[in-house]
Amino acid sequence: MRGRTNQQISMFSVIPVDSWIEESHPLRAMANLVNPILEELSPDFDAIYAGTGRPSIPPEQLLKALLLQVLYTLRSEGQLLEHLRFNLLYRWFVGLAPDSRIWDETVFSKNRERLLNGDVASKFFAKVLEKAQAENLVSNQHFSVDGTQIQAWASHKSFQVKGTPGTSDKKPGGDDDDDNNDPGNPTVNFHGEKRTNETHESKTDPESRLYKKSKGSESKLSYLGHATMENRNGIVVSARVTEANGTAERDAAMGMALHLPGSHQKTLGADKNYDTKDFVAVMGKNKVTPHVAQNIERRGGSAIDARTTRHAGYEVSQRKRKLIEEVFGWLKTVGPMRRPHFRGTRRMAWWFKFSVAVYNLVRIRNLTAQAT
Repeated sequence: MRGRTNQQISMFSVIPVDSWIEESHPLRAMANLVNPILEELSPDFDAIYAGTGRPSIPPEQLLKALLLQVLYTLRSEGQLLEHLRFNLLYRWFVGLAPDSRIWDETVFSKNRERLLNGDVASKFFAKVLEKAQAENLVSNQHFSVDGTQIQAWASHKSFQVKGTPGTSDKKPGGDDDDDNNDPGNPTVNFHGEKRTNETHESKTDPESRLYKKSKGSESKLSYLGHATMENRNGIVVSARVTEANGTAERDAAMGMALHLPGSHQKTLGADKNYDTKDFVAVMGKNKVTPHVAQNIERRGGSAIDARTTRHAGYEVSQRKRKLIEEVFGWLKTVGPMRRPHFRGTRRMAWWFKFSVAVYNLVRIRNLTAQAT
C-alpha cells in the first residue's frame, strides 16, 4: 500500500541526541580521543581566562568546533556556524543541546587572541602526540622532513613598493587608468616592473613573501609550512610556519631536528633540496644521519657519499619520506591550508599546527581501528 506524507510534523521529541549517532560513526571515535585531551588541558584554559566576569563560551567547545571545520572542509567560521545551526551530529560532537543558541561569528575573533597568547595549538598538538606515543604508534629512530608552500590571503595587487601608504589607484609604472572606476579594486599593470621582496611588500599581509616553490612555477604571496614525520605510521612529530624564502626549509628542518626525541642516533629522510654541506654538517653534530636525496647537479656535487647511500636503510628512508606529501595533501584538500583565511605568521602558524594535530588524530583513529 502506498504511504502518505504526514503534513503535521511533531514539534517535540524526547529521543536523546546521542541515540541518533550511529555507534560506528567516525566522530564517536574522534570524540573518545579528543575529550580526554581537552580535559587534560583544562588547567591551561583556566590560566588564560579571568576568574571573574560573565562566563565565556567554553574553550573546549570552540576547539571542537574548529576541529569540525578542519575535518569537514568548511571554508570559513561563518559556514561552520551555519552547519552548527541545523546539524545534530555537529551539535552532539561540540556539546550543544538541540535548542541551544548558536554563537555569533565574533566569538571566534574575540577568543582567537586569547588562544594565541595561551599557545593552545602547541599544547593541543603535544597532547595528541603523547596519545600517539602511548599507543606505541611513534618511531623514535627514523624520521622525514619537508616543507610546503601556503598561499597567503593577499592578492598580487596588494604587493606594492614599500612605503606606499595604501592601495593606489595608479598603475605602479604608469599613468592613471581612466577606465578604473573602482578605487577598492584598481586595475594594475605589472608588465615590465621588477618586483622583489626587498623593494615591495603586501599592503594586505606585510609578513607574506613573493615566492615560488620550483623553477617554472608561478610566484605567489606565501608562507612556508614545515613538518617532521616519523616513518613508521606517518605521525607528524613537529610542525611550524616560517617566512617563505630559499633557505627556510633547511633552516626549519635544522631547528626541528634539535628537538627529535632521545639522544640516540636517528635518521632523517628528505628531498634533494636539503642536500647541502651546511645541512649535512648540522645533522651530523646532532646525532642525525641525513638520508637526503642526492643532488648531483649541485655545484660541487652531493654533500653525502657512499658511506650513507650504500646502506639498505637509506633506500627505505627515500621511500618513506614521500609519505610526508600525504600529510600536506590532506592539509590542503580536506584541511584548510591551501589558502587559509588568516594573515600574519603568528596566526598562520597557530592554524597550521592545530590542523596538523587534527591530521594526527585522524591517523591515530584509523590505526587503532585497524589494530582492533
